[in-house]
Amino acid sequence: MQETVIITFPDNAKREYPKGMKLQEIAKDYQQYFNSDIVGAIVNNELKELWVEVSQDCSLQFIDRTTVYGSRFYSRSLAFLFIIAAKEVFKDCRVTVEHSLSKGLYCEVHKDKPLTDEDIVRIEEKMRELQKMDLPFIKRKITSKEAIELFTETKQFDKVNLIRYRKKKYINIYSCHGYYDYFYGYMVPSTGYLKIFELKSNNPGLVLRYPERAEPNKLPEFKEQKKLFSIFREFEKWGKILELENISHLNDAIKNGRINEVIQVAEGLHEKKIAQIADMIADLKNIRLVLIAGPSSSGKTTFAQRLSVQLRVNGLKPVAISIDDFFKNREDTPIGEDGEYDFETIDAIDIVTFNDVISRLIKGEEVEIPVFNFHTGNREWKGRKLKISKEHVLVVEGIHGLNEMLTQCIPKVQKFKIYISALTHLSIDDHNRIPTSDLRLIRRIVRDYQFRSADALSTIKRWDSVRRGEEKYIYPFQEEADIMFNSSLVYELAVLNQIALPLLEEIDNKVHEYIEAKRIKKFLQYFLEADLNAIPSNSILREFVGDSCFFQEKG
Repeated sequence: MQETVIITFPDNAKREYPKGMKLQEIAKDYQQYFNSDIVGAIVNNELKELWVEVSQDCSLQFIDRTTVYGSRFYSRSLAFLFIIAAKEVFKDCRVTVEHSLSKGLYCEVHKDKPLTDEDIVRIEEKMRELQKMDLPFIKRKITSKEAIELFTETKQFDKVNLIRYRKKKYINIYSCHGYYDYFYGYMVPSTGYLKIFELKSNNPGLVLRYPERAEPNKLPEFKEQKKLFSIFREFEKWGKILELENISHLNDAIKNGRINEVIQVAEGLHEKKIAQIADMIADLKNIRLVLIAGPSSSGKTTFAQRLSVQLRVNGLKPVAISIDDFFKNREDTPIGEDGEYDFETIDAIDIVTFNDVISRLIKGEEVEIPVFNFHTGNREWKGRKLKISKEHVLVVEGIHGLNEMLTQCIPKVQKFKIYISALTHLSIDDHNRIPTSDLRLIRRIVRDYQFRSADALSTIKRWDSVRRGEEKYIYPFQEEADIMFNSSLVYELAVLNQIALPLLEEIDNKVHEYIEAKRIKKFLQYFLEADLNAIPSNSILREFVGDSCFFQEKG
């Protein structure tokens, strides 16, 4: 008689299955309850691929492409399909998967001649051919020594250098259609799962497009992000100046005692860019209002302080205005879908009063500035008055700064909008990028622990809600910015890892957030450690690790 296992599902229903049955087979019984293909599973609070066999009683939750995990399974597998197709069309090309762009992944195909639109069509046709063949993605564990030999033979030296810094003896690699690769994360079972995609030209590379989580069965509308792309290109040039493109290059700099030079140049590039922005504002003459917006943990507060210093160098007198002081009284605050007050929406701000105050200040009138009392939930008028001259410029930092609704009564000619985010150009290797959101989450974990008495678990719990707010209120307006500033520092994960790793270790493997904590821990372990003391006191990174010259709080 065949042995069986008892599987407990999220609704607490228990079902019996043959021992050794693959998750892919069990998933067939549940696919009808999902809006898109099941691509993976969570077994006993651990992510698993569908080829895994169930060998003991367990809890099981299937995941599709509407989940953050399922979306990663899909995009990662699609990237491998793209890499294989590109190498099939151009035998000796080098493929790099670089960063997110226009709701997809920006990639480049490096070959003897520039990539043309016809080349892109050929690669996409090859991808569709391979997709229909339903080729399996085969995973196997080999020693690090074997992996180094394999990737040396296939001339993937970026992976060879990365593996040399790994402390673990074994490594998981994937193969498909005769191609071998390493990926930071899990894959779908086969190319047959990758039904919805598109390649879009974005000179000098292309955008590999796929569905969003909210609408998993169709491609999103394509919108060019020229300003965002230009800032990524700028940072690529900075990477070449620093001779750092991936983690192994950074680790080499640390190992060879060059990290202090890297820190100094990276910080110098930041200062130069901030000075250039201040020069632009000063040259425009009629700018009276500088608006700074960006997603969580971008370093907006330190950036605003450093920009103010550079504005003073240009003979201007910056005055900070807090949008928070213009919140509506609590009883007038909109209610969100979850039944709680929605403080993220622009409708939570008294736009009429804000515009009135700013307009009158710009005209040279003396104006009373309100103060919002977060304990009582009411805006208070305490006689705090302000009057500015033509030498003054108002600096406003907040998530709605790029939304024209916020300053609808202020003439555009008097406004200068800045978008700031931590857009890292550093990669794990040629085929594994470091998502911007991961960098910001790690910053926030460190900052919340240092200054807000919050552990890593509570930060990760809130992160999905934070990201939803960004998608709704920040990203749609980022191309409205007059200038973009990339606040990432090429060395920072070698500093943040030593603070974040112990905090992530505290997350129990029984809670749902353990899956994300485990993923981030694995990622941070790639980095050697850099000296915290080498970071300048005015660095944006000091906003997160402490001891900033701009703040009273000390880390």
